[in-house]
Amino acid sequence: MYQLIKRIFDITSSLIALILFSPFFIFIASWILLDSRGGVFYKQIRVGKNQKEFGLLKFRSMRTNADRAGQLTIGNDNRVTRAGRFIRRYKLDEIPQLINIIKGEMSVVGPRPEVPKYVALYSAEQLKVLTVLPGLTDYATIEYLDEQKLLGTSENPEQLYVEEVMPAKLDLNLKYIHERSLAVDLKLIFKTIGKIFK
Repeated sequence: MYQLIKRIFDITSSLIALILFSPFFIFIASWILLDSRGGVFYKQIRVGKNQKEFGLLKFRSMRTNADRAGQLTIGNDNRVTRAGRFIRRYKLDEIPQLINIIKGEMSVVGPRPEVPKYVALYSAEQLKVLTVLPGLTDYATIEYLDEQKLLGTSENPEQLYVEEVMPAKLDLNLKYIHERSLAVDLKLIFKTIGKIFK
């Protein structure tokens, strides 16, 4: 019953958000196009439920082909465009993932999906996070909302991410899987909104 209600909520809330805020999304898309060369959207391969890969959608916040220089965004990354800095600050670049949710590749609440490069490093226990649909937010998302700044303080951001940040996030992902319920999902949604706009 929880899974059914969760899926109905995912589809309904995503459709309502896309319809109600479509004028604002058009404004963001136009700003991105005027600010730098490239398309409006950015698609990145992520690993979802049952280790199935899918194309995660975002509003493009970096210069075209910026991911060739690395998949982590660190500190004041000069690959990020002017429009990108704003939409990243308020997590507006994540809005297109509402389409991923409608398609059934993601949920509103669930562990954030990771790129294959880092999933390959998961232990057997950590792979349990891939038994549920990934989401826009969960405990780890809230705890590491300023992950970019954290990585920017390190001399070796990649090492910090792999050895400290990623394991801590996965522990929180597993915590969500063990505790998940409609009440927990609603709590996480409101906490995420509150932290973004505080």
